[in-house]
Amino acid sequence: MQLNDLSQRLIERYQHQLPLCAEPWQAMAEELGCSEAEVLDCLRRLDDGGVLSRVGPVFEHSRAGASTLVALAVPPERLEQVAELVNRYPEVNHNYLREHDYNLWFVLTGPDRQALERCLEDIQHSTGLAPLDLPMRRAYRIDLGFPLEDAP
Repeated sequence: MQLNDLSQRLIERYQHQLPLCAEPWQAMAEELGCSEAEVLDCLRRLDDGGVLSRVGPVFEHSRAGASTLVALAVPPERLEQVAELVNRYPEVNHNYLREHDYNLWFVLTGPDRQALERCLEDIQHSTGLAPLDLPMRRAYRIDLGFPLEDAP
């Protein structure tokens, strides 16, 4: 998908520090010099085009609960079914297919470690697959943003 000027400015500016106010879309529009409807239409197009995966905060997990990286070794013929099942859990995000015996990787978040363990047990029970639980010990650098200056 080719990014127009507004799309590029929107992504570039709001990869970090979304406005925390009653009308964030309006605040974004004012800063970008367009209407709220244009911001929402742009976000819709980016989402429909598969450019956007989500709009929302990223919390430092140790301050806002608990998280862990999880991997499942899913037989290829069950991949779509298991991915769909795992995606039903509200605790799951960032679910990806990888080239490895452990081919389905996702991040699990919850209010505390015990909630994660209950969810892991439920995923194992519902899929028949043993999750590989890889809790983070230390963050070296977390910055999900990237510059779009050289984007096509």
